Amino acid sequence: MPALALTVVAIWFLARPANPGVAQVAAVALLAAFGLTPFVRLIALRTGALDHPDARKTHEAPTPKLGGVAVIAAFVLSLGQRPLIDHELLAIAVCSLVLMLAGAVDDTRGLSAGLRLGLQLVCACAVIVAGVSLNLVPGRAGAAANVALSILWIVGITNAYNFIDGMDGLAASLGALIALLLALFARGAGQPALVAVCAALAGALLGFLPHNLRQGRPASIFLGDSGSASVGFLLAALAIKEDWAEGDPLVALAAPVLIFSVPIYDMIRTTVTRIVSGRVRSFRGWLDYVGRDHIHHRFTALLGGPRPALVLILTLALGLGLSALGLRRGAPGQALIFLIHAALVLLVVAVLEEAAGRDRSVSEGRERRE
Repeated sequence: MPALALTVVAIWFLARPANPGVAQVAAVALLAAFGLTPFVRLIALRTGALDHPDARKTHEAPTPKLGGVAVIAAFVLSLGQRPLIDHELLAIAVCSLVLMLAGAVDDTRGLSAGLRLGLQLVCACAVIVAGVSLNLVPGRAGAAANVALSILWIVGITNAYNFIDGMDGLAASLGALIALLLALFARGAGQPALVAVCAALAGALLGFLPHNLRQGRPASIFLGDSGSASVGFLLAALAIKEDWAEGDPLVALAAPVLIFSVPIYDMIRTTVTRIVSGRVRSFRGWLDYVGRDHIHHRFTALLGGPRPALVLILTLALGLGLSALGLRRGAPGQALIFLIHAALVLLVVAVLEEAAGRDRSVSEGRERRE
C-alpha cells in the first residue's frame, strides 16, 4: 500500500497539473505522507532515533520517532506543483524545514531544551520580519507590542503542540483538525492560497495517522520532535499570517485562540499546577520537566483508556474551534461572548478533572489501608 501511494504521487507529478485544486493538494499530501512514513521508520531504526519507554511514558517498547520528517516532506511535495505564492509562506515553509531538521537531530542524538527554544525564537523572528505578525495594538507605539505578542504566540503554540504529543494519534489528529479549521476560516475570509496550504498540512497529518494510530496495536512510529516542533510552528504561523478581522483586534485574536483553545488550556493548566505543587521552580525546570499530567493523561485515567480520551479531546477541540467560524462576520461583543463561553467550558473540564483526581486519590488511599 505505501508503494502504491507513492506511485500515485509520482504519476501526479509527471502529469504536472497547471494549477491543482485544494482537494488535489490535500490528497497528494495524504498519499505522500502515508507512503513515505514506512521508509522514514526504517531510517529511524537504523539511526537509533527511538523513543525508549520509562515510568513517565505510556508505550511499552522502543518506538521510532522521526515521523515529522515524512509529514513535512509530504507537505512540501504537495505544494511543489503550485506557483510560489508569497514571501510570507516561503518564510514559514523554510523555518518549518529548519525546525524539522533540528528536531530530527534531537530525535537521533539529542539537543538541549535551551537550544531548541533558542531556535524557535530565531524562526519566530524570521517569519515576523517576513511580515507574519499579529496586529492587535494600533499605532506606531503598538509595533513593539505586536512583535512581542507574535513571538509569544508562535513559540507558545509550538511548545503547547509539543506538550500534547504524548498519546497515539493525538498530535496528528488534533493538528489535522486545527489545520482544517484554519482552512475553513481562511475560505470564509477569501484567502485561497492559505486554504491550500492548510489543506496540504491536514492531508499530510492524516496520511501519517494510520501509522501512528492502529487498531489493537501500538503506534509503529511517533512524530518526534521533528514533527511536533515543525508542525506546531506551521500551525502557529499560519494562524496569524492573515488579519482575520481588519480593524477589529478582539475578533482577530478570538478566532485563533478558539481554534487552539485545547493546547492552550493544557499548557496553562499543567504549568500552573507544576508551579503551585513545587515540581517546577525555574524556567529551565519548566523546559526540562516531563510528566504524566497533561490533558490526555488525565482524560485517559478519567475514562479508563486512551481511545475514549482521544475522542473526547477531539470533540472538545472541534466544539470550541467551530465557534471561531461564527466570528467571520462577527462583532467585538460576539467575540467576547465566544471567548467567555470557551473559558467556562474549559473551567468545567478542569473542575471535573480535579474532582476525579481527588476521588482516585481517596480510593487508592483506602485500598492501601485495607
